[in-house]
Amino acid sequence: MNNNIEKGIIGEEIACKYLMSKDYIILERNYRNKMGEIDIIAKNGELIVFVEVKTRTSTNYGYAYEAVNKKKQTKIINTALCYIKQYNLKNFQFRFDIIEIYLGKENKINHFEDAFV
Repeated sequence: MNNNIEKGIIGEEIACKYLMSKDYIILERNYRNKMGEIDIIAKNGELIVFVEVKTRTSTNYGYAYEAVNKKKQTKIINTALCYIKQYNLKNFQFRFDIIEIYLGKENKINHFEDAFV
């Protein structure tokens, strides 16, 4: 893996394929507004899921999900609130997930549903 950007792109692609295999519809990838960025926004029935993807090659520096600290969570929540307002989303439930991807001979995926509020 040449760099973290390349690793992140690969991880997000794996996460999208994983979500689609679970019957999620991908609404947005790398959604940006003045508040920040959300890696994936997906829909499953009447549920809109805001997903932060963290990709690593090892746990040498801790687990990937640990990088989504309180400050990052707040930024994601505020970005999601802008998205909800921008698209006037009503009659939906919302959830914040983290998907961690460990790249290797066999990629490992951990999906933390309702990871934070």
